[in-house]
Amino acid sequence: MLKFIYQRWWKYVAILLMLYVLTMGFLYKVPDLDILNETIRALHFHVPMWFGMMILFLISLIHSIRYLRGGDLRQDLIAVEMANVGILFGVLGLTTGMVWANYTWGDWWNGDPKQNMSAILLLIYFSYSVLRSSISDPEKRGRISAVYNIFAFCAIIPLLFIIPRIYDSLHPSNGGNEGFVVYDLDNSLRLVFYPAVIGFTLIAMWAASLRIRTRILNYKLLKLID
Repeated sequence: MLKFIYQRWWKYVAILLMLYVLTMGFLYKVPDLDILNETIRALHFHVPMWFGMMILFLISLIHSIRYLRGGDLRQDLIAVEMANVGILFGVLGLTTGMVWANYTWGDWWNGDPKQNMSAILLLIYFSYSVLRSSISDPEKRGRISAVYNIFAFCAIIPLLFIIPRIYDSLHPSNGGNEGFVVYDLDNSLRLVFYPAVIGFTLIAMWAASLRIRTRILNYKLLKLID
């Protein structure tokens, strides 16, 4: 991961993709769908942010496991910063979802199962940050927070993919509702949506990489790592 962080090519790709997404997301003609209308454009921002969040949480999980296996503090630093930026993108995804809900469902917060479970998931990861800040010893902090991070990631599956499908939900593909694929007959949304997923994920990783490099420099100054 560190070798990838220091490379530049993927950052140029991220910039180009985001320029494309921002331009096409606001200007490209979208399908004329009932109720959604022009608000369907939020799909290109709200959902990709959640994809970015989950991918960063997955990377954070992998490096937490690597830290537990090898004890390299660099792995712990990667894990925590991937989680921190993942939390940020989760908050942004939840916020854009609330804006979308206000225009399509008539209220910012409808008590929808997926809204509630998403909020609970973010609270679990906020607790991860609080846990780390309460432990001063770097190695002990890394071990305890790595174990917590594993359980936090495992919570994603029931909270986002199982519980919302059990109960009635306003979200597509949940509670028996059809997904966007059913409505998107002309595939026009895919032209922006898929690049948006990649673009937002790369931007999230870019932000995390800057924080990781800063953390590593601080640890080197403190002589905690070579």
